[in-house]
Amino acid sequence: MRYRAVIFDLGGVVVGSPLEAIAAYERSLGIPAGFINRVVVATGPAGAWSRLERGELTLEAFYPAFERDCATAGCSIAARALMASVAAATVPRPAMLEAIRRIRAAGLAAAALTNNWITEDAGAGALRPHFDVFVESATLGLRKPDPRIFVRACEELRVAPAEAVFLDDIGANLKAARALGMTTIKVVEPAVALAELAELLGFPLG
Repeated sequence: MRYRAVIFDLGGVVVGSPLEAIAAYERSLGIPAGFINRVVVATGPAGAWSRLERGELTLEAFYPAFERDCATAGCSIAARALMASVAAATVPRPAMLEAIRRIRAAGLAAAALTNNWITEDAGAGALRPHFDVFVESATLGLRKPDPRIFVRACEELRVAPAEAVFLDDIGANLKAARALGMTTIKVVEPAVALAELAELLGFPLG
C-alpha cells in the first residue's frame, strides 16, 4: 500500500462547514456573499482572523478586532453572533468518523490538521480520541496554508508527505499540501470525497 496516513481538516470535512455558516450569516445581514472571506484574505497574517487562528488573540479580543476589519472593508457585522453561528454548525459527521475508524483499523494512521482558536468549551478537542495525531493552529502559532504546519503533521505521524492523503475544503490549503508531495482530496460533498479516498486506499470506508 502506497499510503501510510490520512490527514483530515476538521471544519467542512469531519464536522459541518464553517463556510456554510458564514454564508448563512451574510445572507441574514444582507451583506455581499463572500464578504467575510474576502476580509480574512485581504487582511492577511496581520488580520484579526489569522491572529485568532494562530492563538495570538482570545475570542473576546477577536470580536472587536474583526468587527474593525470588516467595518474598514465596508460592512458592519457582530463578530460574537458570527462565531456562535460557526460553532453551532460544526457538528461531527458520522460517516467521516466511521471512515476514520476503518482507516485506523486497517493499520493506517489518522491525523487532524485544523485551523482553530482557543475556546472555553471542549470544541474540537472532543474529537481527539478519534485521531492518532491532532495538530492545531492555535497551539502551534502556525495556520494553513503555511507549509510548516503540514510538515509538522507529517513529522508527528512519522511519514513522508508522499505517504499521506490530505482532505480539506479550501483550495489554498490543498495547493500547499500538494506542493509538498501529498495526495489531496477537496471535500465538497462528503460522500463523494470518501468514495475517492476509499478508491485511493483500496478498502471500503462506509
